[in-house]
Amino acid sequence: MNDRAIIIFVKNPVLGRVKTRLARDLGPEKALAVYHQLLMLTRNAVVQVDADKHLFYSDYVDLADIWPNEHFRKYVQQPSNDLGERMYSAFEETFDKEHKKVLIIGSDCPDISAEVIEQAFTALENHDVVIGPAKDGGYYLLGMNELEKEYFKGKEWSTSSVREDTISSVKALGKKFVLLEELRDVDHADDLTGIKISLSDL
Repeated sequence: MNDRAIIIFVKNPVLGRVKTRLARDLGPEKALAVYHQLLMLTRNAVVQVDADKHLFYSDYVDLADIWPNEHFRKYVQQPSNDLGERMYSAFEETFDKEHKKVLIIGSDCPDISAEVIEQAFTALENHDVVIGPAKDGGYYLLGMNELEKEYFKGKEWSTSSVREDTISSVKALGKKFVLLEELRDVDHADDLTGIKISLSDL
């Protein structure tokens, strides 16, 4: 078994239930179409990486979706807790005697790439934690060599303070960390400007 693992958090692409902030700008149909494209971009990046790949679905496991079984391991839906508890649970399930370097990514960063993911795994050779900072103050990637619950406690999820609060938790534990390049999450129509997804494609 590979000692590297990637956790991918995905939302089931259901009309009206994904990219709700984007839907306020574009409408639910276009927001869903954007999310389908984001899922494809995420899948295409992850399949190029040599690591075990674990999917964690928001609502239900879909065995007939875009994530081919030969590349991805299927899981039951995420527990119905807050985001920090769900991420902690996913890391706890993935860390074992084989998996020593574990990353988590979402599925709404259009510039995620195999190169960025490889940089994260490389960073874990000499650091305890790696963070992929998002332009909105959160992060698009979090990786570690050892699970620490403090990284997921006391955070105001989906706010601009998440990244800095996480860094503070890492520093408080005396862990070494590295930041990757800052990338963009897609939450609003303005986030589509100048990236791989454009309104003209919808």
